[in-house]
Amino acid sequence: MPGTNLTRDEAAARAAAFTVQSYDIDLDLTSGPDIFRSVTTVKFTASASPELFIDLIAPTVREVVLNGTPLNVSEVVSTARIALPGVVTGENELRVVADAAYMQTGEGLHRFVDPVDGEVYLYSQFEVADARRVFACFDQPDLKSVYTWTVKAPAHWQVVTVASAVEPEPAGSDAAVWRFAETEVMSPYVTALVAGPYHRVTDELTVRDGRTIPLGVFCRASLAEHLDAENVIAITKAGFTWFEETFDCDYPFPKYDQLFVPEFNAGAMENAGTVTITEVYVFRSRVPQALIERRALTILHELAHMWFGDLVTMRWWDDLWLNESFAEYASTRCQAEATQWATSWTTFSSAEKSWAYRQDQLSSTHPIVADIRDLEDVEVNFDGITYAKGASVLKQLVYWVGQEAFDAGLRQYFKTHAWKNTTLKDLLGHLEETSGRDLEAWSAAWLRTAGVNTLRPVIETGQDRVITRFAIAQEAAADYPHLRPHRLVVGGYDLVDGKLRRTTRIELDVAGELTEVPQLVGSARPDLILINDEDLAYAKIRLDAGSLDAAMGHLGDFEDSLSRTLIWGAAWDMTRDAELPARSFVDLVLANIASVDDPSVAQTLLRQLSATLESYVAPQFREETSAKAADQLFGLLKSAAPGSDSQLLLARSFTSHASTKEQLASVEALLSGALVIEGLAVDTEMRWSLLTALVAGGAAGETETAAELARDDTATGRVHAAAARAATPTPEAKAAAFKSVVDDGDLPNTVQAAVIGGFNRVHDRSLLAPYVEPYFAALTRLYAERTSEMAGQIAVGLYPSAQPVAPVLAATQQWLDTTDAEPALRRQVIEGRDAVERAGRAQERDLRG
Repeated sequence: MPGTNLTRDEAAARAAAFTVQSYDIDLDLTSGPDIFRSVTTVKFTASASPELFIDLIAPTVREVVLNGTPLNVSEVVSTARIALPGVVTGENELRVVADAAYMQTGEGLHRFVDPVDGEVYLYSQFEVADARRVFACFDQPDLKSVYTWTVKAPAHWQVVTVASAVEPEPAGSDAAVWRFAETEVMSPYVTALVAGPYHRVTDELTVRDGRTIPLGVFCRASLAEHLDAENVIAITKAGFTWFEETFDCDYPFPKYDQLFVPEFNAGAMENAGTVTITEVYVFRSRVPQALIERRALTILHELAHMWFGDLVTMRWWDDLWLNESFAEYASTRCQAEATQWATSWTTFSSAEKSWAYRQDQLSSTHPIVADIRDLEDVEVNFDGITYAKGASVLKQLVYWVGQEAFDAGLRQYFKTHAWKNTTLKDLLGHLEETSGRDLEAWSAAWLRTAGVNTLRPVIETGQDRVITRFAIAQEAAADYPHLRPHRLVVGGYDLVDGKLRRTTRIELDVAGELTEVPQLVGSARPDLILINDEDLAYAKIRLDAGSLDAAMGHLGDFEDSLSRTLIWGAAWDMTRDAELPARSFVDLVLANIASVDDPSVAQTLLRQLSATLESYVAPQFREETSAKAADQLFGLLKSAAPGSDSQLLLARSFTSHASTKEQLASVEALLSGALVIEGLAVDTEMRWSLLTALVAGGAAGETETAAELARDDTATGRVHAAAARAATPTPEAKAAAFKSVVDDGDLPNTVQAAVIGGFNRVHDRSLLAPYVEPYFAALTRLYAERTSEMAGQIAVGLYPSAQPVAPVLAATQQWLDTTDAEPALRRQVIEGRDAVERAGRAQERDLRG
């Protein structure tokens, strides 16, 4: 028997052999801090008698009773499975009694103790296959069933499952029992349990079919004063109306709870009517509008999943993109059409598509429809291809078949497949029917091939700047030589009254190596020509020399935010592709960031600035360029509009780059109050940012960190303190941080992530040089001993990308050549290598100037 893996073939064999009628799950959460009692009764019908097994990961299995006959636990139980000899054709009943383990990794049933009041909070996270950490189940998407939960817990708790709320029954002086009604049919990974003394805000809405849907918004009691539930509910209600009307499908579940939970690994999870969300979105301090916009998108993304993912579910994880790409596309569209964020597609272009392009250029890239052989494959496939590229391609498909036909196809899809499992073929079949288009060729080109194309303009002009020839050249990477069809817009822009205004728009199809565009021939050349204007196609773009000069000189003069963002994206891609010197990109951002009026785009650009300074500037110029950049950021901060988003973003960016004695003195003055910048709130989160910068710069230490923690002895404060301590620029501090993560292995998930971040925060990179060899030496052991989430966090986070390129590449290659590692780990290391190789090329280009 394998460890905790499950293959696609094994899952297919189980799905072919039987169906699940019901689960009765009885949990006792009063038995101590480490384990809880789990009793599962499963009823299923077998059409054959294969070598069947059920999934369970638990420290102790006490009873296994199949059709009334006790099985020998020592014979049938392995690491993650219980063998079921004696399954009969027809109806079967299985009872499993186990002691299951609470987790501190954000997987299974996560247990958290709030340091503010000592209260315990639990939440489940079951995707990909961690329902088996809580109850015995056939943990795969296409074995749907109904669930009946019974939960014993402390009487003062809230207990929330995917069923409607119930009143608890007393069970002793300090305990109670919650008996929930049977749920709708769903996959195990979207069931859920959240329990603890959560603060709750309630509301309701009436949906299309006249039902009243209770709404709940939850957070820890100690965060209640920071919960802006009204905003969360308003976004949710707008989404309900839009999705029901657009999908022509009633909301499928009886209630909708959203629970902000501690130490969450992802942004959110689409449990049926019981969405769990990272409590990072409960804002203790002032945050930029970019984060509020992101929270709204997250809320809408998970709401979209109620239909696409929960009501209709992929058969196996090959079609994970059907869930995630669709939710990404639908939530962005909903946000643009039904909320205040009308420029959501600009944000999508700046952030999501940039993520997709980056992922698609790694050697580990894969088709949107990926080949998911087992659970280990899917664990690393929640990536920029599955989310952002898939959503980009869906947007393109919508434009190709038409919005009306696309929406009509979706409506048929939901009506036909409600409560069932589907594959890509099912969705495409409905879209073909409503659009009249054959999507086989489109699917082959866009969903079953990997890599991103690059589009370049080919321009010839005669006298008086008259265009004599215009064409679009398409390129593909050597490893992925697929030239795809694109439907796109070419925009011509002229400087009119100080603004770059579009004066020409041509819509056309691009295919093959070269596409002529005769519509522009004979006209005066615009000041700037932008291919893929309106961002319809999925492709990197380049500007000709004249357009690039116009763009760089007038980035703040675009009337349209999306067009301007496409120029920024082209400049970023050129920097990463070693076509534009990194220091030129640094200069471009610093010269124009003040004119960027979209907070989400500004946030993305400042993150790209950081990546450029850290990875792409030639080492010979890195220290000087970073110091100058921090000085310029400080100047921009002081001149920013008081209280503006720009001011807050610039403050954070300056703080993260401050390194010189003078810069750190300014940071210390901001923290102490000796320097006051009008409109800049030095609140709890800003104080931690300032202090951590001082610690990393050697200008503060344990005394100051302990004092700040005493001011903010909360869960978040302890995470910040862990990061600050790991950022201390001494060999001893780095050794302690590395040991706590790699050797000790007892940190909760969010603390481990913070320590890794602090460990990597150095001005003197030689402090981390001693850890290259220990990193590679520990990898296979970590993957054997830790959960996939925790091991992956270390493999990615501690990869020595900050060290000189050549020795890191040599050490990586030696490990790859000599280590028989599982595919998921190899992929993470290879992606680290790819990033370092790209950085090396960019550094060489920057050195040439």
